[in-house]
Amino acid sequence: MHVSNFVTLISLPLVLASHLRVSIPSSQQLQHPNTLPASTHATLTTLSNTYSAPLRSDITFDFRNVTSGSYLLDVHCHTHAFAPLRVDVHEITPDGVGFDGQEVQVWGTFRGNEWSNKGEVVQAQNEDGIWSFDVRAQAGKDYFIERTGFSPLSLLKNPMILIAGVSMLIVFGMPYIMDNMDPDLKAEFEERQKVQPNPAANPLQNFDAAAWLAGSTSKESKRTDVPSNAERGITR
Repeated sequence: MHVSNFVTLISLPLVLASHLRVSIPSSQQLQHPNTLPASTHATLTTLSNTYSAPLRSDITFDFRNVTSGSYLLDVHCHTHAFAPLRVDVHEITPDGVGFDGQEVQVWGTFRGNEWSNKGEVVQAQNEDGIWSFDVRAQAGKDYFIERTGFSPLSLLKNPMILIAGVSMLIVFGMPYIMDNMDPDLKAEFEERQKVQPNPAANPLQNFDAAAWLAGSTSKESKRTDVPSNAERGITR
């Protein structure tokens, strides 16, 4: 009885903790990884576990005793942004074979998408029981916007400057155009100017605003017809 239970326990998959080592290689976005601040750290996050590792002097992150599961690897740094990775740690059977023959598998992942949406495969290598792979910097972080200097060409983008320029072109360019105009066309233009009637006078130019506000009437309204003697009934 005890022997059968012992054999059953041995036949069950053994959950072994894995040792992960994440390194930051030199790239165009980060030519000198050793200049990263000391506060830089990486986290492995899943629903039940969270592992954190500080940046070591050899520009690596060490995660020890990582149990099986699917993790999100994030590198937290206030000077550079790093691409997130999906890290799957599988259980190892007694014969040393894991999922597809590998204990650790790494892919690129995308924020805001489904977890099953995997990106490019990241090669993970096993060296003396330590699984190592790289995480690359995407870009540097800019917290300030550089103020642009003064440029004379920026004045041409101002609508007021454009309107003033067109007005000056009309004022100074129209006489030159009239002088170089064809004589027949110029004579026809002058005749049309003479034929056009004068604009009507403004009806409000004789309006007395002060008298209207004072409540007085105009002189024409004050005129009254004086009745004649015959209309008054006076006879001689």
